[in-house]
Amino acid sequence: MLRQGNAALTHLVGVAGFIVFFAWLAIGSAAPALAQYAAQPAGHIQVPLQQQELTIRGTLRAASEPIAGVRIVATAPDGFSAEATSDENGRWVIVVPEKGTYEVLLDVATLPADKPLGEGEENPRIVEFGTSSNMGVIFKVGESAAVETASFGSILAERAVAGLSFGLLLALTAVGLSLVFGTTGLTNFAHGEMVTFGAVATFALAAWGFPLWAALAVAVLLGGALGWVQDWGLWNPLRHRGSALVPMMIVSIGLALAMRYIILFFFGGTTEQLPSAQSPIVEVLGVSTSRNTLVSLVVSLAVIIVIALLLLKTRFGKATRAVADNPALASASGIDVDHVIRMVWVVGSMLAALGGILWAYYRPGVAFNMGQQILLMIFAGVTLGGLGTVFGALLGSVLVGLMVEISTIWLEADLKYVGALAVMILVLLFKPQGLLGRRERVG
Repeated sequence: MLRQGNAALTHLVGVAGFIVFFAWLAIGSAAPALAQYAAQPAGHIQVPLQQQELTIRGTLRAASEPIAGVRIVATAPDGFSAEATSDENGRWVIVVPEKGTYEVLLDVATLPADKPLGEGEENPRIVEFGTSSNMGVIFKVGESAAVETASFGSILAERAVAGLSFGLLLALTAVGLSLVFGTTGLTNFAHGEMVTFGAVATFALAAWGFPLWAALAVAVLLGGALGWVQDWGLWNPLRHRGSALVPMMIVSIGLALAMRYIILFFFGGTTEQLPSAQSPIVEVLGVSTSRNTLVSLVVSLAVIIVIALLLLKTRFGKATRAVADNPALASASGIDVDHVIRMVWVVGSMLAALGGILWAYYRPGVAFNMGQQILLMIFAGVTLGGLGTVFGALLGSVLVGLMVEISTIWLEADLKYVGALAVMILVLLFKPQGLLGRRERVG
C-alpha cells in the first residue's frame, strides 16, 4: 500500500509539474506582448497584428492574359475606404483593418477598351468576412465563354493548391492522433491543445530572442517532451489501473479544457503573429499562392514521407504496428509495449506541435483556441480515412482539405467546413469503417 501511495504521489507530482511548465511557457509568451502594450503612451490605440493581415484580393485576366492598371476600391459602412491597382500579373490586394462587410467596386473606366467587364457580372460586390482572413473576389472580364473557362480554371487550381496544403497540414496532426488511437484505443480530445502548444511555444521562443529556425526546432522538441510527460504522469498510470476507454476519453476532455484556459488566462484572447507571417504571393506553374502556403505544403509532405518510412522500414515502426494489432501478443513476443506507447505519444505530440506551427502561418496567427478550431477537421480526416489507420488518416485529411478549400468556389467562407463534414457523413453511411479501415464484427 505504501509503495502504491508513493507511486501515485510521484505521478501526481509529474502531472503538476507538467501543468506548471505549461503555465510558465504561456506566461513567458504573453509577457512580450503585454510589455509592448504597456509601453504605449496614454490614449494611443495599437492596431492588433492580426487585423493588419486581413485582405481582400483577386486576379484580373482576360483568357490567359493578365490585366494591369485596373483600379479596385473597397469601402465599409463606417466610412473606411481603400483601393488597389492590379499589377503586371493582374493581381491586386487590399488590406482592411477588421473583419466585417465591405463593398468592392471595380472601376470599369480603368479597364482596356477591348476588355470590358463580363456581361451580367455583378459590380460592386459585397464581401463579408467569416473565419478566413483572406477573401477572394474574381471579376470576369470579357464576353467570351473562353474567358469564363480560363477564370474558373485559374480559381480551381489556386483552391486545389490551398486545399492540398491544408490537407497535408491536417494529415500531420491526424497521423499523431491515429497512432495514439491505434496503439491505445484512446480518442484523445486534448490533441488539439498540443497543436496550440506548438504555435505558442514558437511564439514564446521567438519573443525571447531565439532565431526562427531554432524556435521552430525547439518548439517541436518541447511538444515531444510534453507528450512524454503526459503519458508518464497520466495515461500510463490510468492504463495500468485498468481504466476503461470512456473514462479516459473524459479525462482527455478535461485535460483539453485545462490546457486551453491556462493559455487563455496567461496568453489572452488576442491573436499574435509568428515571425515572417506576412508572405508574398508567388506564382508556380501559373498558379498564384502565398509563399507560406507553398512552404507548408512542402514541409508537410516531406515529414509525412519520413513518418511513412519510419513506420514501414524501422524496428520501431514494426513494433508499433505489432502493438496496434495485438498488444498481448506483442508483449509475449518480447516487445516493451509501454515503451512503444510512450514513443508513440512523443512522435504524435511532435507532429501535433509542428502542425500547430504550420497552422499558425496558414491561418494566420497564434490564438488560445486555434487547436480547438482545427480539432473537428482532424477528427473528420481520421474518421473518413479509417480510425487507427495511419495511411487512412493521411488520405482522409487530404480529401477533407481539398473539399474545404475547393468548396469556397461555390459556398460562403463560413460554410466551407460544413461541406467537408457533410461529405464525410455520406461516406460513412455507406462505408462505416472509413475508406481504408478494416471491417470488424461486433459480438
